[in-house]
Amino acid sequence: MNDRQPRIRVINPNSNDVVTQGLDAALAPLRFTNGPEIVCSTLADGPFGIETQADADSAVMPLLRLIEADNASDAFVIACYSDPGIHACREGTSRPVFGIAECGVLAALARADRFGVIAIGQRSIARHVRYLRQMGMMSRFAGERPLEMSVAETASGDKTLDRMVEVGQALTDQDGAEAVVMGCAGMARHRRALEEALGVPVIDPTQAAVTMAIGTVQLARK
Repeated sequence: MNDRQPRIRVINPNSNDVVTQGLDAALAPLRFTNGPEIVCSTLADGPFGIETQADADSAVMPLLRLIEADNASDAFVIACYSDPGIHACREGTSRPVFGIAECGVLAALARADRFGVIAIGQRSIARHVRYLRQMGMMSRFAGERPLEMSVAETASGDKTLDRMVEVGQALTDQDGAEAVVMGCAGMARHRRALEEALGVPVIDPTQAAVTMAIGTVQLARK
């Protein structure tokens, strides 16, 4: 890497610009003078919301093409809690690719012994648990509970936070979670308020992934 300002590209794999705007706002505290440029992009060819395995699978090839064509970014973040296409994208570039689910869970494990996850819907949970099993994280997984809301609702709905508090309290009080991971990029704007309400660490996985990306590109600078 030369002396130019490095760039981290955060890709929202769905085509909902409201989600991307929420990500951009949530990442504001991670922008600093002479630090990496953080650019948030919407995958125009992605589904409007990634809520099923089919949705996640449909985003893989558009993501791969976008990353392969980007010669200006020094690191990439896939900002969807399913980490769609992460292995294909890592094969497609020599630059680091971070998935927010993987990074969010790792950040939670640095703060607590057992973690829980808030999902957007029940049908997302089986997909997430399959991934946790592949990561070897089941022994520290307290549980996952759904909001039963769409991605669009979590990003812009007025009652999202109230429902997140209700589900988060069930994870901590009933399941024994000592940290809570927000299982959708669309929840980003609620992290601080949710943490204050629950009294345990709440992890925004996109913030966690971008923080890891910042460390990687900063340490690579001359």
